[in-house]
Amino acid sequence: MILPHPESDLSINIMVLGADLIKQLRKQKFVLLEDILIDFVNKDEKRTPDMFFNTLTFLYCCGLIDKKGYKIRLTPKNPEQFEQMELF
Repeated sequence: MILPHPESDLSINIMVLGADLIKQLRKQKFVLLEDILIDFVNKDEKRTPDMFFNTLTFLYCCGLIDKKGYKIRLTPKNPEQFEQMELF
């Protein structure tokens, strides 16, 4: 489990930013990166384009978004993909 530092600002935590980005992407199918970037940065003055791309990379590595050219979307739900792994 990823635990943030106790003194860190949770509003700029990559997991919180990722959840916000997922909420924005749920509303549309494929959306232009620039449109999402503008909305993302304008939501809070602490947010930067670097945070956007780091969050985007985090979500892509987790398999939550797909890309097609300069457009992105949430990965369609696949129940087998999200099954819990057995640790023992």
